[in-house]
Amino acid sequence: MKVLSRLALFLAFLSPNVWAQWDLSNEESQLNFVTVKSLKIGEVHRFEQLTGSISDTGQVNLSINLDSVETNIGIRNDRIKKELFETDSFLQATASGFIDVNKLGRLDVGDTYTESVQLTLSFHGIAHKVINDVRVTKLNSNKLLVTSLMPIVINASNYGLTAGVEKLRALAGLPSISDAVPVTFSLIFNP
Repeated sequence: MKVLSRLALFLAFLSPNVWAQWDLSNEESQLNFVTVKSLKIGEVHRFEQLTGSISDTGQVNLSINLDSVETNIGIRNDRIKKELFETDSFLQATASGFIDVNKLGRLDVGDTYTESVQLTLSFHGIAHKVINDVRVTKLNSNKLLVTSLMPIVINASNYGLTAGVEKLRALAGLPSISDAVPVTFSLIFNP
């Protein structure tokens, strides 16, 4: 009887419902976006300050510090922060949703699974739902990798950013800047 009680207690600790939270590792994670100017010049940019977590129920939260945008050109960083993101009023963008902790709980080291996740993206004071296919990989017992399988396309008009894009275009003296921006991510979580 003692053996069965111990086994039941051990199995309870393996249940996804008693997992600790997994926290995002900013140093190992990436969130990139691509802009296209003059109809033919594409450039990859990133955010350098991300925080996030996956709870024991599968709730995923990601916060992006918009002041951490990095385009590799200082004046462009400043213009994007001021004219597009308006970081004085909107410092953070957030994404939240759920992943299947039961699938996650069955992963062995090196295993992976794909899941379609509905995310609520809150950006520039406006929230929209987006669906993205993600791949979850258990790299080791203390590390999960969550990656986008396809880019999420953010349309400036959905988040009240069209005027900001136009202001950037005028300041840079460009004939055009695309209103649609593909975003990809590769996120590492540790318990």
